[in-house]
Amino acid sequence: MDRPGDRLCFLARRLVPAFDLRVVVLAPGGERAYEEAEWRDALVVLERGEIDLESLAGSRHHFRSGAVLWLSGLPLRALHNYGPAPALLVAVSRRRLE
Repeated sequence: MDRPGDRLCFLARRLVPAFDLRVVVLAPGGERAYEEAEWRDALVVLERGEIDLESLAGSRHHFRSGAVLWLSGLPLRALHNYGPAPALLVAVSRRRLE
């Protein structure tokens, strides 16, 4: 059972079939270009590590392990990992009907 103060973690949960889970690993010193479609409709948890989100204007916002993010539709250029360890992002979204 979840306790107050517990962090949201998708890796330790079994999802119902209506949802998809995707894991993105960003190596130390790594950069990943932002593509809006990759994050559409996804709730993202930074499970491990740290990331910086770089806006199109050049500003950066730093996030640490445990952060819950919504990356859809943002004016971003890239995701960066300036930390010493890999950053592990887990995105959960509704399964698309085909």
